[in-house]
Amino acid sequence: MRVLLDTNVVIDVLQKREPWFESGKAIFLAIANRQITGCLTAKQIADLHFFSRKQFTGTENVDEKARKVITGLLGLVEILDTKAEDCQNAIGIKNNDYEDAILISTAQREKVDYIVTRNPEHFLHSAVPFLSPDEFLPILHQKETK
Repeated sequence: MRVLLDTNVVIDVLQKREPWFESGKAIFLAIANRQITGCLTAKQIADLHFFSRKQFTGTENVDEKARKVITGLLGLVEILDTKAEDCQNAIGIKNNDYEDAILISTAQREKVDYIVTRNPEHFLHSAVPFLSPDEFLPILHQKETK
């Protein structure tokens, strides 16, 4: 099963944001244990580097720490390229957040099974099923018991 994680889910885990950390951590553990394939887009990796730098602002070696986070993610998840067609197709998706429309378009082209997000309102017109981390956990546990 391939699951595209929305950026907010990744940040919740990286920054241990409550109350979302535990469900996100469970998903990352499933990815690390190869129970599912976690996916991010190349654009998300750039965004996550930006957020990681912000998180480490005021500490030594900010860029080095941010690159370490990205290196860890690159070793854990499948990176999906966003193509020009994804950007073009995203224009036609009813969505107030164009960035999420691109995510939907990429997920659809890549035949991802689910998008996991904390912003379901941004995915209402997604052809790919979307779930919150808490909604996804029962599916994950069901897969574990098979």
